[in-house]
Amino acid sequence: MDVRRRLRLFAVTIAVTPLVIGGCTAGQREAAKPGHKKAAPPAVVVTPTDRTKDVPISAEVGAKVTNGKISAVRLTDDKGAQVPAEPREDGSSWVPTKPLQNSRTYTAEVTATGGSGRTTTQKTTFTTMAKSSKPAITTELYFTSNQTYGTALPLTVAFDPPIPKEARADVQRRLFVKTDPPQPGTWSWVEDGKQVEYRAPDFWKPGTKISVRSALQGLPIGKDAIGDADHTATSKIGRQVSLDIDNATKQMSVYRDGKLLRKIPVSLGKSSTPTSSGNMVIMEKFDRTTFDTRGDPNGGYVVDVDDAQRLTWGGEFIHSAPWSEGDQGNINVSHGCTNVSADAAHWLMGVTQVGDLVTVKGTEVKLDQGNGWTAWNVSWDDFAKGSALPVPAGLKPTPSSTPHPGAVAGGSAPAPAPSASGG
Repeated sequence: MDVRRRLRLFAVTIAVTPLVIGGCTAGQREAAKPGHKKAAPPAVVVTPTDRTKDVPISAEVGAKVTNGKISAVRLTDDKGAQVPAEPREDGSSWVPTKPLQNSRTYTAEVTATGGSGRTTTQKTTFTTMAKSSKPAITTELYFTSNQTYGTALPLTVAFDPPIPKEARADVQRRLFVKTDPPQPGTWSWVEDGKQVEYRAPDFWKPGTKISVRSALQGLPIGKDAIGDADHTATSKIGRQVSLDIDNATKQMSVYRDGKLLRKIPVSLGKSSTPTSSGNMVIMEKFDRTTFDTRGDPNGGYVVDVDDAQRLTWGGEFIHSAPWSEGDQGNINVSHGCTNVSADAAHWLMGVTQVGDLVTVKGTEVKLDQGNGWTAWNVSWDDFAKGSALPVPAGLKPTPSSTPHPGAVAGGSAPAPAPSASGG
C-alpha cells in the first residue's frame, strides 16, 4: 500500500569518561539504581516458519514483534537475488510485488529494533509448492493502464466460477488499491460472488491517480481451487460527467462538472422490455457493434448499431437509433436500451468516459445488483456491508447540499429512484 512504515534504526553512542585520580566524583558514572533492569531485546516471530515446505506462491512475509518495531525486511531467492516487496498498511506483513515462483526456496530476514537501540534479526527459509493441479478460478480486472476514467468508476474484479462466501475474505485481502491523492474506500461483494467492486464513500476527484493490483495468482481459494493470475494497472480520473434520464419527460440531461451541457430526447424500453431504473455506470464504448438477441427469450433480431455505450451486463446500452428518432422524446419503443438520435449519440461519444454515472428514473423495473457495475446503486452503508473484511468506521460520505448531488464530483450518488408502476 502507499503508506509505508519507515522505521529508523537508532544508534547508541556510549561516552566513556576517563577516571581522574583524586578528583571529584562528578565525572563518574551514576551507580545503577536498585531494581533497575536493562530493556529486553526485541523478539521476532516470522512466517512462513523456518523450513516450511509447499508454501503457496501467493505467500507474504509475516512478522510479529515484541519489545520493538520492524526496521528492515529482506527477501531473497535461492540464487541470492533480492525479491521486491511492499509492507501492508497495517505493517502485518510484506507482500512480494510479483508472485513467487513454484518449487523455489526463499529466505526472509526480519530485523527489529528496541527502544534502547538493541536489534534482533530473525531468519527463515521456506520452499514454495510445485505447480498446483487444482482448477484455477478465472479472474478479470476491469481496469487497464494509461486510461482516463469517469468519477463514478467502481474498480471491479469478476470471477468464474463465483467465489464462495467462506473464501471471500482471503480473496479480498489480496486486492490492493492505491490512490493519489488518498481517497480510501472498501471492496464490496455482489451476493452471488461473481464480482467484487471497490469505491470510496464519494466519487473520485478529477485528476486522481489510481493503481490496482489483483494479486490472486496461486492463492488457495477454498479447498478445491486457486487464483489464476496477477493483474496490475494504473490510470487516472478525468473530468466529471453524468447523465440523468427521466422516463416521465423522455429526456436525458448531460452534466459536466455540475453544469448542464445539453438535453437530449430519448426513447426507452417499451412495456414488454422496460429499461432498468437505477444508478449505472458506463462500462464500454463502441463506435460500431452488433446486437444479436436471437438467444434471448424476448429477442430474435440482429442489428448493427453505431456509437453504443454499455450500461448493464444484460444488454442495456445508450446508442444511436435513427429508426426511432420520431419517437424519441415521446414514447418508448426500444427493447430496453436508451435510443437517441444519430447526432446526439455521436456527440455523447466525445463527451463521456467509461466510469461516468448514468441515472435512470421512472421506469417499470429496478436495476438488479450485479447487472453491470452497480456500486452506486446502493447507499454507502449498504455497500460497506458487502465487505468480507472490517471497514474503518470513519469512512462516510461527504454531506452534499447541492440540488443535484450525482452531478458533482466528490459528492455521493442520489438514492435509486423508486420504480414506477404500470406501463
